[in-house]
Amino acid sequence: MDQSGITPNTSNQQLVANSDSNSATALLHEKQTRRRDTFRDIPFIEFMTVGILCFINLINYMDRFTLAGVLGDVKDEFKIGDDLAGLLQTVFIVAYMVFAPLFGYLGDRYSRRIIMAFGVALWSMTTLAGSFAADYTLFAVFRGMVGIGEASYSTIAPTIISDLFVGNVRSKMLAVFYFAIPVGSGLGYIVGSVAGAAAGDWRYGLRITPILGVIAVVLIIWVLQDPPRGMAEHSHMQPTSYKQDIRSLLRNPSFVLTTIAFTCVAFVAGALAWWGPQFIYVGLSMQPDSNITIESVSYKFGLLGMFAGSLGVPLGAAISQRLRERVPDSDPLICGFALLASAPLVYFALISVSSYVGLTYFFMFVGMTTLNLTWSIVADIVLVSVFCLYLTPETFLCLPSRLQGFLRSGTRTGNKCRNRSPARIDPREHIPMR
Repeated sequence: MDQSGITPNTSNQQLVANSDSNSATALLHEKQTRRRDTFRDIPFIEFMTVGILCFINLINYMDRFTLAGVLGDVKDEFKIGDDLAGLLQTVFIVAYMVFAPLFGYLGDRYSRRIIMAFGVALWSMTTLAGSFAADYTLFAVFRGMVGIGEASYSTIAPTIISDLFVGNVRSKMLAVFYFAIPVGSGLGYIVGSVAGAAAGDWRYGLRITPILGVIAVVLIIWVLQDPPRGMAEHSHMQPTSYKQDIRSLLRNPSFVLTTIAFTCVAFVAGALAWWGPQFIYVGLSMQPDSNITIESVSYKFGLLGMFAGSLGVPLGAAISQRLRERVPDSDPLICGFALLASAPLVYFALISVSSYVGLTYFFMFVGMTTLNLTWSIVADIVLVSVFCLYLTPETFLCLPSRLQGFLRSGTRTGNKCRNRSPARIDPREHIPMR
């Protein structure tokens, strides 16, 4: 079979068998020499690649939630209420949502390394620039640009792991990758509150991750491996149109139902992550003789998130791998039971905040842990059920979930806080911040 006249592949689409006997022999030899069934079969450069992706994912979520750790100071600085504070998250997600399909399309067809380097550089520069913004409007614009940069990375990174590994090794590597989400988020609260308190200015909390972003760009360009599409599956692929990609996704019930479910998770996680420290702070300030600061609450909330993620993400992956061979539908069942368990736990944490601080932190920790059980499992479901499309499903999993989840939770929860807070009193008028 003469392949000299075939147009180079520009998309990661349908997997087809190669009928050429010589190519089949070569493919069999490649399978035998490049197996990735165990960690012993994995070259060091691929471990390095996963490590780099995890590091960038860590600072990605650090950057995203540093602002949540100092949200009270931001409101004071720009003299805004809860509604406009929630709008900052909405602006971020709108920009993320608009550009995620574009980066998904480009990532399926062009160098993923270059696209990720551009995105990390963009979010690092705009985060740093935002720390110098003098008014709310300019600050919101920079937050939107941060969303554009993070969209390029979040849609691409999981597909590189999918191209490098198969089977349980892929599941374990995805668990390591998504382990960085809660840990990075927790570090974001801690870095924002600690750096702001140490420097006496919340803006210094936003100037930590840009330094790490420069290191990340260097690692992406000179160290990161960008494998051929479908390398782990030893696949030959045919290009299809973007319209065909979307039609294929909409006809895939696993993808559609997972996206709907993940949208609900995103709403809860988005509201909890953005407003959690503020909600706990207001509730605790209602207790008699309370003497707390928003920095201390953000610090504790960040620690809770880190430990809950450290336990929940690997535990979810381990349970999934243990049950997968015996229970064919174990992955969606684990996610479903985990979410059912998290709902009452988060509810009890919220209603006990003004009376029993110990119960609040306990229920919050267990609720976060059960939510974190689903991260790597959901990614594995999507990448396995539609792995031949790679970035397109990853993009469209993010798109509706962010649109209806994080986007709506930020502003709507802020509006509820503004309209329904007891006597609409700011506790900071009565309690010293530091």
